Amino acid sequence: MKIAGVVTLYHPDIEVKKNMESYLSQVEKLYVIDNTENIENREILPVNDKIVYLPNRENLGVSKALNMGAEMARKDGFDWLLTMDQDSCFEEDQLVLLIQYLEEHPNDKIGLVSPWHNTKSGAIKPDIDVEEVMEVMTSGNIINLDAHQEIGGFKEWLFIDSIDIEYGMNLNKHHYKVIRLNSIELEHELGDIKIKHVLGRNLVCSNHNYIRRYYIVRNINYVYSMYHDDFKEYCEFIRNGLKGAFRNVLVFEKDKYRKIRNMYRGYRDFKKGIKGKYAYKN
Repeated sequence: MKIAGVVTLYHPDIEVKKNMESYLSQVEKLYVIDNTENIENREILPVNDKIVYLPNRENLGVSKALNMGAEMARKDGFDWLLTMDQDSCFEEDQLVLLIQYLEEHPNDKIGLVSPWHNTKSGAIKPDIDVEEVMEVMTSGNIINLDAHQEIGGFKEWLFIDSIDIEYGMNLNKHHYKVIRLNSIELEHELGDIKIKHVLGRNLVCSNHNYIRRYYIVRNINYVYSMYHDDFKEYCEFIRNGLKGAFRNVLVFEKDKYRKIRNMYRGYRDFKKGIKGKYAYKN
């Protein structure tokens, strides 16, 4: 099977080279979409003929970058696309096993396959090896490009945050399987996660900055409104997570004022139907 890869860059550090080298051997071509403003990062990439580097010189958003990679992959004759974040890497033969699963299940209407993400969130991996789920984090997935085209791709107006949640729900709504292989692992540096131990509970503080807080609140509410009729319980679950995030910001995180102000802005802009890139100056 023909597999390409896409990775989105935004002010990457030197670690991105090592991360790319962990999966370059398993893809036939790697589209590197650079959203860093005004500069190029070509010099920190691996030297490899498989790499197609596209500097946007502005931040077009993660969803736009992923769609650009998918479009180029389709034009180059690929059926599957590995989607990676700049801060993620595979260990040893983990990606080989992910590809092997797809090769062994060619007729199962799979929308994407994903590994288990090793982050600092303290999430407990299920005992089951193969699990059909509602959504997964974007990095480390191998997506079906026919399914991507059928469902309209990644929603570019989300820009960042909840892109993966919406995409997984959209696949499920169109009766494609979202499969997570819990026996296969991806190392994923997901933000500045801190675990707070309070009254016997572990509270996960993501410490996202104030702009990310805006996108999270706005986009979760959009996803809720789009899919509530199809997946009521799951939509209630993800929106309830915003309450816990508000509590954690208020009690544990720094820069409380700007974060809470932007959480309010995100909800207000959702109610106004405002989409796309963050438009505020501070």
